[in-house]
Amino acid sequence: MNLIREGSFLTLHYRLLGPAGDELVSTFSGPPATLTLGTGALAPAMEHRLLGLEEGAQTGFDLAPGEAFGERNPELLQRVKLALLRELGDPDATYQVGDVVQFPTPDGQASYAGVVREVGPADSAQDPWLLFDFNHPLAGQSVRFEVHVIGVL
Repeated sequence: MNLIREGSFLTLHYRLLGPAGDELVSTFSGPPATLTLGTGALAPAMEHRLLGLEEGAQTGFDLAPGEAFGERNPELLQRVKLALLRELGDPDATYQVGDVVQFPTPDGQASYAGVVREVGPADSAQDPWLLFDFNHPLAGQSVRFEVHVIGVL
């Protein structure tokens, strides 16, 4: 049997369950995933749990709060002036708590997402602003990772 090592090419089914047991991602009802271990396709803690498993293995792992997607970082809560958002994006856009907004990286080659957590005052002397949370939605939470290893090369 082939064992999973760093750099192994894998074919597998996997499922990620949130802290309440809700299914967040699953490949079990469709085609399996293919990936090379160590390239960042999965969170490092998940990849680490796969090391040493053999082809055909079916197992699950409970990952402690923060282990899979990091701890919540209060520095990733940032206020952005509404005027700046309108200047750099759609000037007519409206925003509500829970909206996900894409921001370009400084080099313009990629983007990252922030979730609107709070909308600042729009009818006062203060400039209106939005509070964005740039933490991963599962940061600081426990998750369960279930896997069925189909092939290892």
